Amino acid sequence: MSAARDDVLDRLRRANAGAAGRAEPSEIDARLAAPEANLVPARGQLAPGARVDLFVAMAEEAAASVARIDAPDAVPAEVVRYLRSQNLPMRIAMAPDPGLRATGLDKDPLLAVREGSSDGTDETSVTGAFAGVAETGTLMLHSGPAGPTTLNFLPDDHIVVLRASQVVASYEDGWQRLRAAGGAMPRTVNFITGPSRSADIEQTLQMGAHGPRRLHIVLVEDL
Repeated sequence: MSAARDDVLDRLRRANAGAAGRAEPSEIDARLAAPEANLVPARGQLAPGARVDLFVAMAEEAAASVARIDAPDAVPAEVVRYLRSQNLPMRIAMAPDPGLRATGLDKDPLLAVREGSSDGTDETSVTGAFAGVAETGTLMLHSGPAGPTTLNFLPDDHIVVLRASQVVASYEDGWQRLRAAGGAMPRTVNFITGPSRSADIEQTLQMGAHGPRRLHIVLVEDL
């Protein structure tokens, strides 16, 4: 099997050795360092406040719930309120995110908080987000020490804490912001629009088909 594979790859290399328009490694590096802008929809090109309003409207249209709060220290009370509204246990799996810790979430006396990734037994997770995309109400989250990807998909309820100042107009703006953050690109970037759903079986909508049944966004108004 290995010899056959090597033979196929060798033939492909020979066939492409003189291909016109083939990009050299230096050209690829240059494109990655300064990517050209794509055509960007005008939909999200709004003043900051209006952009946040559009994000909320689009997220709710995609079946997410949104709570707008005035300050980070109101996050614990909103998480408790949400859990009560859904008749859920006062237990959460929280991302080891310094921003979440700064809200005092892990010190709230009403909550049992465990930090770290999920093994699939957690009912509710709480994570931060890297950005929100106004044009579609989409959350942009990436993997890393402060954001285990399992928390985004395994629990039935996913609570995301997002600052209004993190809401960008378009997907392109989100990628630009990620590149500007510096360092190596994360291994995984997830774009999440509303809770998981599927209508593949007899066109019947099923929530939680391959991820959380409910998505709740806690939007901290910091503009």
